[in-house]
Amino acid sequence: MRPLRNPVIQSALAWTLAQWMRFCFATIRWTYENEEAAEAVWAQGGGVLCAFWHSRIGLSPACWPLDRAQPAKALISLSADGEFIAKAVARQGFPAVRGSSANKNKAEAAKGGSQALRDGLRQLKVGALAITPDGPRGPARQMAEGLPLMARISGAPVLFIGLSCKPAIRLDSWDKAILPLPFGKGAVVWDKAWYPEGADMADVAADWTARLNAVEARADAITGLERV
Repeated sequence: MRPLRNPVIQSALAWTLAQWMRFCFATIRWTYENEEAAEAVWAQGGGVLCAFWHSRIGLSPACWPLDRAQPAKALISLSADGEFIAKAVARQGFPAVRGSSANKNKAEAAKGGSQALRDGLRQLKVGALAITPDGPRGPARQMAEGLPLMARISGAPVLFIGLSCKPAIRLDSWDKAILPLPFGKGAVVWDKAWYPEGADMADVAADWTARLNAVEARADAITGLERV
């Protein structure tokens, strides 16, 4: 049995990771850029899609203040790794909607995509839904159509969120994911958009890929984290 498929090990590792993340977030010196875009969304309330690349999941709770932002859930894949991540993120105050936003190589039903779409749209009626649009398995920084589809159907705004910190642990995973280390520099950069009426979904995905890359690159420039 793979260790991450053991529920006891999953829970223990998720608890450990959640505590580590809290400690790191409290000691990192954060810089925020274009925060007024997010503040306007928080003040208005209601549905919003929050997009960041899969490699920055480990930093994502730092961008969402639970005391003034609308309640949020995270769309996380139906996999052993997804279960572990779901538990860690839930301990940060972000329960999961399970299933991938879109999988280019497998039937949608295999990852619960249809159910995730329905549950995600239901969440968008009351609050925020966090999506990694290159997940669950990439290619890294290439947007699948799940995010534009949900934006088009729901009419909810999209917040593109660039997250970075230095120093950081970089994992040997398909997305080269990073985990925070304490007492360093951190950055959160926002951009906002709505689905353009009548636009082609492939064109929107390409434009939004560039915008999400831009905010992440800006966050890395602020912290000095090398982009890979």
